[in-house]
Formats: sequence, C-alpha cells, structure tokens
Amino acid sequence: MKNIAYLAFALLGLIWGTNFMFMKWAVEWISPAQIVLLRMGFGFLPILVYALMRRALSWGHLRYAHHFLIMALLATVVCYYCYAKGTALLLSSVAGLLSGAIPLFTFVCALLFLREEKLNAWMTAGVLLGFVGVLLIARPWASGDAAISVPGVLYMVLGSLSVGCSFVYAKRFVTGLNISPVALCTYQIGLALLVIALVSDWSGIGRISQSPKAMLGVSLGLGMLGTGVAYILYYFIVEKLGAVVAASVTYIPPVVALLMGIFIAGEPLHGMDLLAIAAILGGVYLLQMGRRSGQQTGLRATVIAK
Repeated sequence: MKNIAYLAFALLGLIWGTNFMFMKWAVEWISPAQIVLLRMGFGFLPILVYALMRRALSWGHLRYAHHFLIMALLATVVCYYCYAKGTALLLSSVAGLLSGAIPLFTFVCALLFLREEKLNAWMTAGVLLGFVGVLLIARPWASGDAAISVPGVLYMVLGSLSVGCSFVYAKRFVTGLNISPVALCTYQIGLALLVIALVSDWSGIGRISQSPKAMLGVSLGLGMLGTGVAYILYYFIVEKLGAVVAASVTYIPPVVALLMGIFIAGEPLHGMDLLAIAAILGGVYLLQMGRRSGQQTGLRATVIAK
C-alpha cells in the first residue's frame, strides 16, 4: 500500500505543477475570476461524489459553516484568483516557481499567530533563503527584456500568503472540530464555488469553448484533476504516509512548472531562475529541518522534566 501512496505522491506533484500551464492557456480567452469559477465547477463534482461514497457529510456540520466559509475564501477563492491573475502577468514557469514559497508564508503566518511556533537558527536561515529566492525571481532592479511584472509577483505572493493564513486558521479553529478532512474539503470547495459564482462576471465566459486546448485545460486539468482528484490524492497520502510527508509534495510543482514552461511553452530559461528555485526549495528544506530540530529539542526537554 505504501508503494501506491508514493505513486500518488508523485502524481499529485505532477498535477499541481501543470496548473500554471493550464491557467496560462485559459487566460487568453477568459478572465482570472472566470477561470476560478470553471475550475471550482468541474473540481467540486469528484470531491462531492467521493465524500458521499465515504458518507462523510452531515447536516450537523452546518453549525460550523462560518469556519468553512473563511477557509473557502482563504484557501480557495483568494488563492486561486491571485494565482490565475499572477500567471496572466508572468511566464507560467515563473509563476510555478513562486508557488514553491507557500511553506515559507505558512511558517511566517504561524510564527505571527500561533504561539507554539518558535524560531531557531535553521528556521531563520530557511525563511531568509526562501525570500531571497522570491527576490531573485521578482528582480525589481532589472529593466527592459529582463524585467519581471512586479504586480504579477505580488499576486503570487498574496496567493501564497492567503494559503499560509488558511493553514493557521485551520490549526486554531477547524482541526479540533472532529470533522473528516474529506468533509472539510467538500464544504470548502462547495462554498468557494458559491462565492465565486456570485461575484464573477459571467459575460464572455463561453469564449473559452473556441479553444479546445484551453477548455480541456480548465475542465480536466485545473478542475477535475487539479482540484477534485488532487484533494482526494492529498488526503490519501496524509492517511497512508502522514502529514509531514504529504507537505513535502510542495517541492515537486515548481520543478514541473519550470520544465513544462521550457519544453512545452518554449519559455526562456535564465540562470537567475535556477538560482531562485534552488534558494526557495533550499529555504523550505532548512525550514523543515528547523522544525524537526525544534520538535526533538522539545521532546528531550519533556523527557528530562519527567
């Protein structure tokens, strides 16, 4: 069973890494908000079917609807919109590289709002190195052909920050509710679909049907696979391999996005981009090392105290 879980791990990283290419195809035909709307629409169905098969949903969960709504906004609506908007302004490979900074923003949010997070030397080095990587991608000092859209970078940063805040919110208010992850995911995506459907401008959304490639990218790539199947795979990995291993899947999508941008979209590869991805992923690695070191220190202190 573990072999299947590791296969699911690799597949999940591949699926999430392709999202930026699919968004780039779609943004040529419809707006970022419409991309999110279609993505949620096609992604919600497999999640709902899976939750019903698991009998994970309950009317009694409605009393926590306010928590589900906040998670829908932070982890889905804001994040997906910012990523779609950022990808529209950047190369798909660059947008994918920036998504690798999610663990850094998650840690910063946890450090600010969760008192149990304590900073050590490894964590400090990881955060600093990761943000150096983000700076190398943004290159605010560059001009001309070497310049990168700063608004595009800011949208990607805001999307990653939104995801980071969602993890902190879930830690404080959701994980103690004793509701299965499958049910939480279903409520989150369902409410996100409702919110984006209410605030989106539907005019011209049918234009995407003029491009079979873009339509397949949104419906199958971003929707059914990138949202529906991806969440199911994620929770399967958490169940079989644990949350720590599942979280390390974030190493894969930036690399996949970079390779797809180069070999499929024909986007240029700059040495600075390679340095940036090395810095971001290296920062994430140091951050995880620092967390493990902190946990071991805390464990030793507890044993000594006993």
